[in-house]
Amino acid sequence: MIPNGMRGFNAPRALCSRPYHNLFRPSIVRQFSHSSHHAQAPTTPPTESLNPRWLSDLKTRLGKCIHFGMNEAQTTTAGLLLAEVTRDWRSLLAGSEGYLTHPLRAGISSVPINWGDQDTMGHVNNVQYVRFCETSRTNWTRKIGEHFDRSNKKLWDEMLTSKSYGLILKSIKVDYKFPMAWPDRISAYHKIRVMPKETDSSMLLDVMILSEAKQRIAAKAEEDVVVYNYKAGKKSTLPDYMLKQFKRQFEEQEVAKYQNGKRLREILGQVTALEKETWDREDAKEDLGGSA
Repeated sequence: MIPNGMRGFNAPRALCSRPYHNLFRPSIVRQFSHSSHHAQAPTTPPTESLNPRWLSDLKTRLGKCIHFGMNEAQTTTAGLLLAEVTRDWRSLLAGSEGYLTHPLRAGISSVPINWGDQDTMGHVNNVQYVRFCETSRTNWTRKIGEHFDRSNKKLWDEMLTSKSYGLILKSIKVDYKFPMAWPDRISAYHKIRVMPKETDSSMLLDVMILSEAKQRIAAKAEEDVVVYNYKAGKKSTLPDYMLKQFKRQFEEQEVAKYQNGKRLREILGQVTALEKETWDREDAKEDLGGSA
C-alpha cells in the first residue's frame, strides 16, 4: 500500500479510476482560492529551473542510488518514487505548470503521430504542430460541453460552426523544444492564461505538446483567440456560458499548479535526501556484493 504522502496528484492512472468531479469539487476549489496556501504558492513552476531532460535525469539519479546499495527502507522509498514519476510524469511535468492533464480536459490524449507528419529530414514538420494545437483546442471546447456544461452542449458544439459564437484564432506563436520523429505519441493541453472577465472579447491560451516516447515537452504555443458572434457578424464579449466555464477551468488550473508543483518539489527533495544517504556522503562505500 502506498502511503498518502507518496501519492501523485492529477496522475493519469489515479484520475482515470476516480471521477474528475471528485478531484475538483467546487468546495475544494473555493477552499483553495481563499486559503493561505494559494496566497503563498510559488508563481514560478519548479520545472522552469530544471533541465528539459529532468524526468529522465531523475530516474537516472534514483537508479544510481539503487545501484550503489541501499537498506530496505531506502529501497522501498526509491521504488515508490520511481513508480510515481513513471506513472505520473504528465501531471508532474504539465500539471505543475497549471495544465489539466485529465483525459476529460486534455485536447489530445496519447494519440500516435503519422509517418506522413514528417518532413524529408525525418522530423515532424513544423506545420503539424500548429495543426496539433488546432485539434487540441477544438477537442478541448467540445469536451466542456460534453462533460462539464451539458445543458449548453449544443452551444459548445456550435462553436465549430458559424451558427452562434465561436473562438477565432487571431495569431499563434510556437516554441519548438526538440524535433519529434515517428513513431511517437503526443498529448496536448490548453491552459487559460488569466482569469476571464465579463468585458473580455479575446483570450490568450497557452498550449503544451508532450512527446510520449521522450516524456518531454516537444513544443509550447501561445494562441490569441477572439470571441466572434457569427449571427451578428462581429466580435463579442464572452457569453455567459463561456465565461462561467472558463472561470471554472482557470480556478482548477490554479489548484493543479499548486498541488502538482508542491508534489514535484517534495519528490526532488526526497531524491536529494536519498543521494545524501547513499553515494553522496563522505563515508560512502559502494555495495559491490560478495560471497559469504
